[in-house]
Amino acid sequence: MKEKKTILVVDDEPSMRKNVVELLSREGFSVFEACDGREALDFVKTHPLNLILLDINLPKLDGISVLKEIKNEFSDLPVIVFTAYGTSERAIEAMKTGAYDYLDKPFELDEFLLIVRRALNYGDLLGEVKQLRSTVSFTTQISATSQLVGTSPKIQEIYKLIGRAAPSDATVLIQGESGTGKELIADAIQRHSLRKDKPFIKVDCGGLTETLLESELFGHEKGAFTGAVSQRKGRFELADGGTIFLDEVNNMSPTLQMKLLRVLQQKTFERVGGKDTLTVDVRVIAATNKNLEEEMKAGRFRQDLFYRLNVIHIVIPPLRERPEDIPILIQHFLKKIKPAEKIIIPDESLNILLSYSWPGNVRELENVIHRALVISHGDIITIDHLPLKGQANEESAPVSLDENFNLKTYLNEIEKKIIIEALKKTNWNRTQTAKLLKINRRLLFSKMYYYGLKEK
Repeated sequence: MKEKKTILVVDDEPSMRKNVVELLSREGFSVFEACDGREALDFVKTHPLNLILLDINLPKLDGISVLKEIKNEFSDLPVIVFTAYGTSERAIEAMKTGAYDYLDKPFELDEFLLIVRRALNYGDLLGEVKQLRSTVSFTTQISATSQLVGTSPKIQEIYKLIGRAAPSDATVLIQGESGTGKELIADAIQRHSLRKDKPFIKVDCGGLTETLLESELFGHEKGAFTGAVSQRKGRFELADGGTIFLDEVNNMSPTLQMKLLRVLQQKTFERVGGKDTLTVDVRVIAATNKNLEEEMKAGRFRQDLFYRLNVIHIVIPPLRERPEDIPILIQHFLKKIKPAEKIIIPDESLNILLSYSWPGNVRELENVIHRALVISHGDIITIDHLPLKGQANEESAPVSLDENFNLKTYLNEIEKKIIIEALKKTNWNRTQTAKLLKINRRLLFSKMYYYGLKEK
């Protein structure tokens, strides 16, 4: 008879523990419980386990500290972390410390069970691999505060990818529209890397001519060109031992692309006008707002360079594809710009911000909030303070702006109709509806409750 897999559920909420234990027990697993971090560690040290489900917010010892101790002593034991208060730093640190995966509460049961089974299979594979060869694992500690903000599923996946990629030396290619936060992603990778105390050099490849960019990256010798009155070290030399961030790498000329390829392959280059070959140890993070595969087809970007850069590929979704992140981003910017003041955003203003398409993405949102705070001269942001009020629904049908018109009611009716249409299209499957609308399930549930939507 096949031996039951043993799982430890660690959560300080009795109802949450009870529900998870009952669910897993019905699935045929042998399930144990712990209500705090210390109890969990004591149990792990005295009982053989196949998987741990670990809440981050625990009394006596927080979940991240528990995870670090578990990974130090039982590196092959899979741990799934979950919390009701997800942040980018927690997600990244959990994945970086060795968590198998990270889930926000409340989670979809089918997805939860799928991840549990994958984690158990992963643990079995690690056991098989361990019999074939010895492995070395390590963990590092971080304490920096992240500027990454968002709780949408797409952003959570990016947090996980950062946590997995950061401790390695793999080259990273970040792709996203202008204003999506590519530099913030690069900052997070460097901050969580083993090179975090080494130089971190940033270069905008789109803001310089070919000659100046070559000199900026690789340096030049005295007399190499007009104006080169002395020897100058390039950014790759200055970044030796650390990380270099090449923003808008698609703007490099074919000559510079070839030179960059050589650095990635051989870690060597020559200064402009120089004969000596220099060697550097630099991790490269590149970013672009273009689709490099299309650029390759058009002959504007080298295929071999693309594959060298594209070891870890992070695609940042535009803000219009994750509107559920807009409210939390707004609060983030309000605290950032006016941390000592409590700013009120009425529903009318929030609906305008939610219905706008944001072609400039997160950067545009921050600028709009900043402008509104400057011109409001108070603690309330009204629709008159927003430059978007005439743009949010430009393609909508004409609206009769008589004395009975109410913007909030109008926008709510539009949103309600869209949600009802999506629910009907998915036969009232809430998970599929949330995916169709590109919002998370919690936001869908709250809107269904607000509009009184129930399946008849």
